[in-house]
Amino acid sequence: MSNISVSQVNTKKEMRAFVRFNYELYKDCPYAVPNLLEDTLETLDSQCNPAFRFCEAAFFLARKDDRIVGRVVAIINTRANERWNKQEVRFGWIDFIDDPEVSSALFDAVAAWGKERGMNRMVGPLGFTDLDLEGMLIDGFDQLSTVFTIYNYPYYPQHLAKLGFEKEAVWLQRKVFVPTGEHVANNSKYFRIAQMVQQRYGFRLRHFKNKSEIKKGGYIHKLLGVINRSYSDLYGFSQLDDKQIEWYASKFMTIIDIRFLSVVENKDGEIIGVGICIPSLSTAVQKAKGKLFPFGWWHFLREIYLKRKHRILDMLLIGVLPEYQEKGANALFFADIIPLCVSGGFEWAEAHPQLEDNRAGQMLWKNLDCCIHKRRAVFAKEI
Repeated sequence: MSNISVSQVNTKKEMRAFVRFNYELYKDCPYAVPNLLEDTLETLDSQCNPAFRFCEAAFFLARKDDRIVGRVVAIINTRANERWNKQEVRFGWIDFIDDPEVSSALFDAVAAWGKERGMNRMVGPLGFTDLDLEGMLIDGFDQLSTVFTIYNYPYYPQHLAKLGFEKEAVWLQRKVFVPTGEHVANNSKYFRIAQMVQQRYGFRLRHFKNKSEIKKGGYIHKLLGVINRSYSDLYGFSQLDDKQIEWYASKFMTIIDIRFLSVVENKDGEIIGVGICIPSLSTAVQKAKGKLFPFGWWHFLREIYLKRKHRILDMLLIGVLPEYQEKGANALFFADIIPLCVSGGFEWAEAHPQLEDNRAGQMLWKNLDCCIHKRRAVFAKEI
């Protein structure tokens, strides 16, 4: 008889244990970057996260001999299901020890919960929205993770394959090297493309003096609005409404670095594209062990503002409105960011995950020195 039990999280103490299980499982892994404790607790709190207005969720912990050995969130996003005409229960924040009985018990709990609510498929890892963590790592286990992506051990996808899951979507991540010497991304031809686009279409770059200017003009909301429209036809997309944009805006304002915020406007001054980058926080979060308080904030402050040279730039979001994606608006973004990376001593940038079948997204990198160093996937199974 199995000594594994799965129970639903019902108390704040259990929720903290749910979040901290990831820290314990990966505490000795040099590539894993823990989720921020405070941010994760807020995301999973129905009183804080506006996605709970159209999402239902249940949180499960697996125990073996009274020791926590796994966790998972089951989510039904009614907005996404209606948008894509599906009856899916999502699984997210999935972690488990290398024990097939544990992973099987967790997915059984998600399946049972979903079936009780009329769902017929299980899919994940996905969050409440596309700005949450999504996609299980399937390649690149020896690469440093980021604060905004999932890291998992190689045995995870192996367990899913044995349980009958199949890949439904694949994301690619690139290591984009800061160009030097005679590389096309570092010579005058590349920047002439940006100048040509500006002259032909009247596109222009907008920069900000400080965060106060961004707040006063409501620009962070406008930027997320562009992201909202840019991603609208991508896999599993769940439209963000005004309350969600407001919520995510407050989060982005705490980490945004105006030096690496590139905004492209059309000739009428309307925002048509955005690139949001920050110096990598991976090492800082590892040192802080995923907690801002009481002393974790110091590692963040040092990494963003006090460190003289950085190795890695994280590209958090890049989005161009669909009607402008074939007009070279992205050239302005790279013409803006490359000199900053060169002068800042960066070695390479971590590109955000992009769907393998997103042709426009994959074309962004054609003139840059880069390599695919990570792959991640969403898996699905009938229930």
